[in-house]
Amino acid sequence: MIAGIDPGAKGAIALLDYDHVEIFDMPMIGKEVNGIEIASIFGEFRPSHIFLEQVNSFGMGRTSAYNFGQGVGVLKGVFQALMIPYTLVTPQKWKKSYGLSKEKDHSRLLATRLYPNLADKFVRVKDDGRAEA
Repeated sequence: MIAGIDPGAKGAIALLDYDHVEIFDMPMIGKEVNGIEIASIFGEFRPSHIFLEQVNSFGMGRTSAYNFGQGVGVLKGVFQALMIPYTLVTPQKWKKSYGLSKEKDHSRLLATRLYPNLADKFVRVKDDGRAEA
């Protein structure tokens, strides 16, 4: 099993195995990433590797950039504490491998095509975090 993560308050965690997919909205406590819940998820599903989207804070205000960076730090801390290897992947790199543009709708359409049994998870515009995970 591997995991893909779209970090941030509206991001998500996707766990993929050969014949099984689990999707979790990013666990939050207020505006902070909930590291305990993330550790619980990875403790239960135990991915062999995690792919974390490497997003920059360009265009964010100072508070948003701080919260985002803190959340990514929590994620990395959980990975390291659980000794799960991870790779940072830029959005440009993974989207290019699927022939996607920057448009969030394209990610949702691809996720629906790849996982039709989970199509209801990608219906809303705000479900792009799930699709991109």
